Amino acid sequence: MTQTHRIQVPTRGDTDVIDINDLVKSAVDEGRIRDGLVCVAVIGSTAAITTTEAEPGLLTHDLKAFYEKLAPADAYYQHEQTWHDDNGHAHVRASALGPSVTIPLIDGRLALGTWQQIVLIDFDTRARRREVVIQIVGE
Repeated sequence: MTQTHRIQVPTRGDTDVIDINDLVKSAVDEGRIRDGLVCVAVIGSTAAITTTEAEPGLLTHDLKAFYEKLAPADAYYQHEQTWHDDNGHAHVRASALGPSVTIPLIDGRLALGTWQQIVLIDFDTRARRREVVIQIVGE
């Protein structure tokens, strides 16, 4: 059996990290699947999904500082020459992290650690409304 949910998440851009764990849990709770896999994916090429501890210092500072070192916003990106925009770094950051995570579902619960949450990171240079697809496969 497969169940698919789509949610909209408003973001601020600029490496905005948003805890979507409760939204994913709600989607799981709405369904009848108790054991399987939950895939959480963001639509778009300048955002990513991962897991981390949703702790304020990490969400508002540390991750942004890390990605700024990995792919600085003020560096030269050929992408910006092609499209005449300013978000080459957002594409590089999102590509490095990836658009989705898959979490085991065991007895109706996401197999996450005590301090582990699912987060959406919007790397783009402007506020957006991101579509997140939650697909649950199992029995």
